[in-house]
Amino acid sequence: MAKLETAGFESDLSLFKYDNLEQLPESYRTLTESERTDRITAALGELGDDVIILGHNYQRREIVEHADFIGDSYELSKRAAESDASYVVFAGVTFMAESADIITDPDQTVLLPSMEASCPMAGMAEALQVDAAWEQIENATDNRNIIPVTYMNSYADLKAFCAEQGGLVCTSSNASDAFNWAFERGDAVLFLPDKFLGRNTAAELGYDVDSPAGTDAVAEWDPWDPAGPDASDVSDAEIILWDGYCQVHERFRVNHIKSIRESHDANVVVHPECRRDVVRAADVVGSTSQICDTIANAEPGETWAIGTEVHLANHLQRWHPDVEVVPLCGDACMDCNAMRQIDPNYLTWLLESLADGEVHNAVEVAPQERDRAATALDRMLEL
Repeated sequence: MAKLETAGFESDLSLFKYDNLEQLPESYRTLTESERTDRITAALGELGDDVIILGHNYQRREIVEHADFIGDSYELSKRAAESDASYVVFAGVTFMAESADIITDPDQTVLLPSMEASCPMAGMAEALQVDAAWEQIENATDNRNIIPVTYMNSYADLKAFCAEQGGLVCTSSNASDAFNWAFERGDAVLFLPDKFLGRNTAAELGYDVDSPAGTDAVAEWDPWDPAGPDASDVSDAEIILWDGYCQVHERFRVNHIKSIRESHDANVVVHPECRRDVVRAADVVGSTSQICDTIANAEPGETWAIGTEVHLANHLQRWHPDVEVVPLCGDACMDCNAMRQIDPNYLTWLLESLADGEVHNAVEVAPQERDRAATALDRMLEL
């Protein structure tokens, strides 16, 4: 484990932190859907209330149909904490399983079905990277008090880092409240890891991020880009955006919106992780929960194009057949490869192993990280 220079705990890159997660045994790799369904049903019958399955909105149908709860990442973690299940199977990505481990009881074990389910955006701002950059930005700011705010879509050690530096966590729904909280306590915000959510939040707070001239109050920063600004170039900004992004939401373009409106006469709802011009062109902008509410409240016969991961669009069409729901830019454009790693064969293996008394792929946050990350989450809950 590496010692962080500006924080009082040790951590490591996620690549090494979870090298204990196991691969799928060969015997499970060729199961058909009917075989999986029967075996999952049988395993759940044996396990009963000892296990709870959480299915993120971006999971495929074959996963969410077995889930006890379906929702976004923090909503699902709260469901786990409210349950009495000994085992929490989180059908999501690594940082989500970590969040569940942070807020569940110590006697609950969080399991991640696949070792490959690691969010690329979370990996764009590892705590060790941010720690190395933090000293640069602090040295360049002439004693200005910078408050770090990290999006929920980040690893537990980055949440812990932000707490230690006086910051907190936010979701896409309360990012503006988190920014205001930070400004009440400091001079500037360093927002990680999603620059698009950060820029859209800055616009919501009244910052000029749309004019061609722009404003020096909001700056993007990649500490490792030799052609980009260095710390001194962004040190006077009120909002410093870490140069990270979601690889799904970054793909949406304004021409996708124009095309879908022409072909389907559709309303468009997108996630705030999208590019700024896409958000401006959409009819509605909101979190996955807000996107779900938008479709649930739509009038029968309306057409809505969904600008987020494709499996949520597919779920919404099944759940609301009286509304026409279409993907904004097609299946290939909108697929999250990290979420796709939660293969239903993995779910079968994990549950059958539990029924046999074997525990695989447990995700456990180190105690120091857990305590500090919980502080960052508690600060968010106080907003």
